[in-house]
Amino acid sequence: MPVSSHSVPIVLAVDDSPVIHTLVRRALEPDYRVITADNGVEALAKIYHETVDLVLLDVSMPGVDGLEVCRTIRTLEQFHTLPIVMLTSRDRPFDKIQGRVAGATEYLTKPFEAEHLREVVAKLVKLPSETSA
Repeated sequence: MPVSSHSVPIVLAVDDSPVIHTLVRRALEPDYRVITADNGVEALAKIYHETVDLVLLDVSMPGVDGLEVCRTIRTLEQFHTLPIVMLTSRDRPFDKIQGRVAGATEYLTKPFEAEHLREVVAKLVKLPSETSA
């Protein structure tokens, strides 16, 4: 698992819905810094320019879908261990298999419980206070 050099882990929430951005922020801040992207292309640009500790990725987005973004991230050597959580309304078993095959670390469905999202993120990203213990 990547241990970031910054004080608060950064979570990139990729979703074309501003409402989801708000819900993710409410669930994860202030323990995590949440940055957002509205689409896959913007997400790929952000992971190059920010030291992201985890990506929350919607599947259904205009242009490049989340599965393709996930596959693209996984082809890049420096992001092989980056935790990617699919966060989507697609909840059929086949959708979950597609997410895993694309390289997703976890697969959560919307609507999500804030507490469950925090648990999943905490499992995949160590907070700075935990690494000094």
